[in-house]
Amino acid sequence: MEEIHAPLSDQAALAESQRCLYCYDAPCIHACPTGIDVPTFIKKIATGEVASAAKTILTANILGASCARVCPTEVLCEGACVLGHDHEPIPIGLLQRHATDFVTAHGISVLKRPTEKSGFRVAIIGGGPAGLGCAAELAQLGHHAVIFEKESNAGGLNTRGVAYYKMKPRVSLDEVRLVESLGVEIQTGVNVGEDLTGEELLSEYDAVFVAIGLGSESHLGIASEYGPGVRSALDFIRDIHEMPLEEVEIGKSVLVIGGGNTAIDAVSQAKRLGAPSATLAYRRKEVDMSAYTFEVALARAAECRMVFEAKPVEVVRDVEGNLAGVKFIHSSSGKEWIEPCDQLLLAIGQPKQDSLLKKLFPALEIDARGCVTTDPLTGRTSLPKIFSGGDCANGGKEVVNAVGEGKKAAMEIHRMLTGKPATPTKQSSRQGITRPPSGAGLWNPIRPPNH
Repeated sequence: MEEIHAPLSDQAALAESQRCLYCYDAPCIHACPTGIDVPTFIKKIATGEVASAAKTILTANILGASCARVCPTEVLCEGACVLGHDHEPIPIGLLQRHATDFVTAHGISVLKRPTEKSGFRVAIIGGGPAGLGCAAELAQLGHHAVIFEKESNAGGLNTRGVAYYKMKPRVSLDEVRLVESLGVEIQTGVNVGEDLTGEELLSEYDAVFVAIGLGSESHLGIASEYGPGVRSALDFIRDIHEMPLEEVEIGKSVLVIGGGNTAIDAVSQAKRLGAPSATLAYRRKEVDMSAYTFEVALARAAECRMVFEAKPVEVVRDVEGNLAGVKFIHSSSGKEWIEPCDQLLLAIGQPKQDSLLKKLFPALEIDARGCVTTDPLTGRTSLPKIFSGGDCANGGKEVVNAVGEGKKAAMEIHRMLTGKPATPTKQSSRQGITRPPSGAGLWNPIRPPNH
């Protein structure tokens, strides 16, 4: 149950940071949805300024510690690294983790709450990555941000829906405390739509940011689906976060249905927790899976079995109603067979929350997918004072996308409230970067413009 990627030692972080080319127009920055100045923070690690590196990261992405663990860096910043063409790319995610973990471990506060307050109040519905990203940015701009979260802890899926071997929930909860330290008020156990209405929020606050995420797990819609042994993959992962591991129910033969990253998380997690058999079944071909290739490789490394073109048609139960297996039909050949299992986990997507959205704000424009219609650059919706971001607006993307959308919306909310554009906190310039101290290791010069 240890994290699959061990943290870098101080020596390894120094060595890796000094491999960076510190590109002038760095593609890794453009590949990051929150625009972290990657060369600057890496350069700071190379010169021993680890806390300053963390400040560069957290200024751009308040959830930099969790993103360092769960972001698909292979297809984002590291995928854009120029060294990746003929060498190993810089391990940006691990270096980011090195810096953010350093300040957390040493109790160093690198972000300060502003002393001047604007007097404006903004309500944020949902305490997941988008809500936290928006609230943190608003707080640093001097506004009072209030997050309403229906769960007992904020953090969204970072707190309760990420595979345990990728990230422990304490990382997310530490980030929640960081956001609170900026002056953000978080009210948990508040179900907006039941405990608070949309009208009440609009009357009491100067703006509202909607970040309610997606709904609960979808269902297969096949015979005998409802009953013992069948549950959502997200609920299974949540148990691992919230219960003692010895109390988490693990079948002897676990079957996961789905082809996304949640399905991969669930089948890998089951195997790593000791299930003798863990199988993933997907209705299309492997090439059609939405899960990242490196995630699939992790599952295979954990000795998870996979079957493809497997369309479920019936949940099979014994005479006492206990789960016995799932009957499938092969999409190409039409052949039928039964995959035996005593635990079935469903990871077939989460429904949109259009019903709740319409209940909160009846005139709010919802697109054909059931998502809030927004301006992708500002988070503005069809209604004045209402902004949105995260999964309820983008349909389901990465944590870093949600944080980025929350930041953009916060800056537009600031502009609407004050009539002035938000000025992002200034990050250190890469101009005039000097050579590391003598004996610090290999040195790579700054590349020329347009490299």
